[in-house]
Amino acid sequence: MPAGAPRIFVSHLAGVAVFDPNGDQVGRVRDLVAMLRVGRRPPRLLGMVVEVLSRRHIFLPMTRVTGVSSGQVITTGVVNMRRFEQRPTERLVLGELLDRRVKLVETGDEVTVLDVAIHQLQSRRDWEIDKVFVRRGKGGVLGRRGETLTVEWSAVTGFSLQEEGQGAESLLATFEQLRAADLAHVLHNLSPKRRAEVAAALHDDRLADVLEELPEDDQVEILGKLKDERAADVLEAMDPDDAADLLSELPEEDKERLLTLMRPDEAADVRRLMSYEERTAGGLMTTEPIVMRPDATVADALARVRQHELSPALAAQVYVCRPPDETPTGKYLGTAHFQRLLREPPFTLVSSVVDNDLPPLAPDASLPAMTSYLAAYNLVAVPIVDESGSLLGAVTVDDVLDHLLPEDWREADFPGMEGAAHAH
Repeated sequence: MPAGAPRIFVSHLAGVAVFDPNGDQVGRVRDLVAMLRVGRRPPRLLGMVVEVLSRRHIFLPMTRVTGVSSGQVITTGVVNMRRFEQRPTERLVLGELLDRRVKLVETGDEVTVLDVAIHQLQSRRDWEIDKVFVRRGKGGVLGRRGETLTVEWSAVTGFSLQEEGQGAESLLATFEQLRAADLAHVLHNLSPKRRAEVAAALHDDRLADVLEELPEDDQVEILGKLKDERAADVLEAMDPDDAADLLSELPEEDKERLLTLMRPDEAADVRRLMSYEERTAGGLMTTEPIVMRPDATVADALARVRQHELSPALAAQVYVCRPPDETPTGKYLGTAHFQRLLREPPFTLVSSVVDNDLPPLAPDASLPAMTSYLAAYNLVAVPIVDESGSLLGAVTVDDVLDHLLPEDWREADFPGMEGAAHAH
């Protein structure tokens, strides 16, 4: 739903069909999943509970939803079929928020929640619950129904987490705005028991981001305390190179079991990365850089660069390849730098702005070779290409720094974290 589109009341979504991009029905919406936040901030909508044809309930993240209306929901077509399990920080909107008794902040009147409205933020990635439709008085079959009104989420009390509350919910809500690296620093300083409780309460994507920033011992410890199916989900949400590094620390039996539970395409990328030596370009690269065909336009490339989930290093350049435009089979033609893309008219073909003077690196390139390459050409990423000329992936400067710094660098305090590390 584009920014500025009408709000949608969740009662209108109950039971609506969910379709993939080809028009095939995936299932029906049975509930929505939200995360409450401290104070009166609107809850973030995490996703939908969808009943698929086998009557299994699965979780559909809002990041996989491309269209929402009162008549249908359209997904990207990539759906995880594992059974939905509610986490401690999650609330079912239809099942737990509707029919609840809350109070109006201004008057103190007790009201009943009849419905809530959701809308998509301007970032076109996050969704929030921003309106509450309520009825004054207790009502009922014999009682007189009071007036109904729609108010802002902040105008009612009785939903939100209390700041003095205990448990992982309040801790996570307190640190919700922290970057993944900062939250990882907090987790590292918790007791093993508390660390496991917080990790269990984190959403898969958030936990994946945090795991990527933790020391290896903490990563292995946390992953080992998750159920196998959830551990596989978290590994899928991690960058393939980070997932490969983590799996390489596990016993062979555990590694194979988790790889088997992962989606085949995700597992294939991780297995490919694990086949390279650890401190080589092949071992450090990500298999998910931005890849464009020669006939793509600058406008197409900039649209890809704007994707929220991309790191700044990966968004700094686009790799142009002949079809198929994906690793590891696309024929590498050159690199289009973000700054150059900004200077060109939107209709310009990316093939006309590629920098093909810079030679790519081979997957067996050493760490010093990668460091020298990035420093010599003032780049934040380097393409990795095999002997046949196919793009295998890209190594970013943060991957290189991870291996240049001392092994315990993540455990050291750094500016801005002294207070957060002890706030728990």
